[in-house]
Amino acid sequence: MTKLKSEFLQVLTERGFIHQATDLAALDQKMSGSPVSAYIGFDCTAPSLHIGSLVQIMMLRWLQKCGHKPIALMGGGTTKIGDPSGRDESRQMLTNDAITANMNSIRTVFEHLLNFGSGDTDAVMVNNDDWLNGLKYIEFLRDIGPHFTINRMMTFDSVKLRLDREQPLTFLEFNYMILQAYDFMELGKRHNCILQLGGSDQWGNIVNGIKLARRVNSQHLFGITTPLITTADGKKMGKTASGAVWLNEAQLPAYDFWQFWRNTQDADVGKFLRLFTELPLDEITRYEALEGSEINEAKILLANEVTKLCRGAQAAKGAEATAKETFENKGAGSDLPSIAVSASALEAGINIIELYLEAGLGASKGEVRRLIKQGGAKLNDEKVASEDVSVTADDLASGQIKLSAGKKRHAIVRVE
Repeated sequence: MTKLKSEFLQVLTERGFIHQATDLAALDQKMSGSPVSAYIGFDCTAPSLHIGSLVQIMMLRWLQKCGHKPIALMGGGTTKIGDPSGRDESRQMLTNDAITANMNSIRTVFEHLLNFGSGDTDAVMVNNDDWLNGLKYIEFLRDIGPHFTINRMMTFDSVKLRLDREQPLTFLEFNYMILQAYDFMELGKRHNCILQLGGSDQWGNIVNGIKLARRVNSQHLFGITTPLITTADGKKMGKTASGAVWLNEAQLPAYDFWQFWRNTQDADVGKFLRLFTELPLDEITRYEALEGSEINEAKILLANEVTKLCRGAQAAKGAEATAKETFENKGAGSDLPSIAVSASALEAGINIIELYLEAGLGASKGEVRRLIKQGGAKLNDEKVASEDVSVTADDLASGQIKLSAGKKRHAIVRVE
């Protein structure tokens, strides 16, 4: 492929971010000149985004590093409807207060990764409720409705896949793609935004916005999507046995976040270093060539770099120190996830299965029983003999108890 003029597009291409793009040659021409504004939309359905969104956020970070302006669009309005993409059921309806609280919490992720301000390349955070909440329904239908046909809307994956699985799709959700297209057009007018970035599942919605802006305002907009990121064994990245890998500290402690990256499969190390760190490509090439136990060096580097970006340098340093204490010295590092139990409960004795469930080291009693039976459950680094073990104050070591599930998952029990 011919080398692109735009540094931003060249970076995305070399690191594997681009899955689909509209009129890449024209976009390259525009981005090789003055700063360009681009956005990604995030609905506020939870207090944190998870690492499935990190690919797109890294594109915003590279956008800013390459001299352009990132826009983080918060879906204060669209969250009230819910994106049907990839879902078999409607999203839970949230109150305005809950949406606002989620939005404020999500902002903390972006403050680690982007520089906000009022300059030409400073990031801004925008709420689509600012314009969607004031829409007049009849006027909106008359002005925007004619540009969408039911025939075409029925072909989009967000609609087609739901109906193919014979799951209901409400009229409320059916409107989501129209509002997302309207967002793109509105950002073009308000912020001179010409580029929307998103995951591959948003391709149809992005194209809708490009067509709508061209028909209504004669704007020339562009879109880029990222590929679906899967692990070497074909699983969707970010899904673990214990749930989603959240970007916010309140939803997932830094140690657990660091440990997720440390446990990356060998075959994924190079890809993840390209997508989720800013290390030079020649350095990444050297690391992904490592084999055997040496690849662990690259995994620790990956964990440190991503944690540093998302949680800060101190969090990365603390998580690595905790891992070293836990695995190399068989200690109980200070950053391990912890739970508190009362002195009276411990005096009476707590069943080992109940304690594992409370510590989040098992999703069900059956799972913990299997863990014990297979020898993967450890109490203070000693195998748990049976599911009938009762944990008492006699098990305290230096004022705490260490629980382990396999070699990589640990928790501390402290007395309150």
